[in-house]
Amino acid sequence: MKKGIHPENYRFVVFKDMSNEHMFLTKSTAHSRETITWEDGNEYPLIKVEISNTSHPFYTGKSVFVDTAGRIEKFNKRYAKK
Repeated sequence: MKKGIHPENYRFVVFKDMSNEHMFLTKSTAHSRETITWEDGNEYPLIKVEISNTSHPFYTGKSVFVDTAGRIEKFNKRYAKK
C-alpha cells in the first residue's frame, strides 16, 4: 500500500439507518454536526443513512421499494403500454 494516502483521524461514529431506526457504532472519518449518546454513556457523532445491511433487500431477503420522490410512478407512467 502507498504511504500517506489514507486518513489517520479515525474516530468512533454512530450510524443510524433511517428506514428502521437501527444504529451501530464503528470507526469512521465522516463528518457530522449531530451527536448522540450511545449505550455506553459516551457522546458520539451521528451519521444518518437511508439504507444499511439491516434494511437492504439483498441482506434481508425481502423486496422493499424505497420510493421517496415518486420515481416508480413516474417510470410506470412514462413507459406504460398504451
